[in-house]
Amino acid sequence: MKPATARLWADQNRHPDDRKRLFRAVREAVGGEKALYPGSYVDIAASFAYPSVTYVDIDRRTPGFFSDVAGIDEIIESEGGPPEPEIQFIHADYRDEMDLEPETFDLLISLYAGPVSAYCTRYLKVGGSLLVNRSHGDVALASMDDRLELAGVVTARAGDYRVSTKDLHTYLNPKKPVEMSAEVIKERQRGIGYTRSPFAYLFRRIG
Repeated sequence: MKPATARLWADQNRHPDDRKRLFRAVREAVGGEKALYPGSYVDIAASFAYPSVTYVDIDRRTPGFFSDVAGIDEIIESEGGPPEPEIQFIHADYRDEMDLEPETFDLLISLYAGPVSAYCTRYLKVGGSLLVNRSHGDVALASMDDRLELAGVVTARAGDYRVSTKDLHTYLNPKKPVEMSAEVIKERQRGIGYTRSPFAYLFRRIG
């Protein structure tokens, strides 16, 4: 493993096994083989659970990291990831056109990366899942998207992630009346305050 790869991963992986537990809990709940992770930076933990992951990021440090194929394979193997992982990296802004086939992926990941769902849901298969947290208002955007419906929530307690499908009607309820369009949310990158706030949400693509 190249020294730069080791440094970047050590900085990313400050809470060892945390993201591994997250992605494994998600895959156990929704299944699938192929994941798309826009705005990933160097968070390769999705490859600890999914055999095929496409990472997208614009940070100048990411091409060097992902070019160290042997180093990344070493990390994934050390974490008990799938054998012979398939990894693709695209150095781009996910808001721009990407050379990816529509409706290709089983899982779309949106964690602290902006309005991913608004630009990348088209790459998600019908029946596939969007994993999204409240950062930058992307949960609110997903809830307004006719292509998506809430299918579960991810809760976190003492580092243990669980997916629940119970009482979904009690989520996505604003704390106070609010009228906000998708365009305003994308511009402000700030979402809506809800009465219940799990760690993340799982939406299913229905159209």
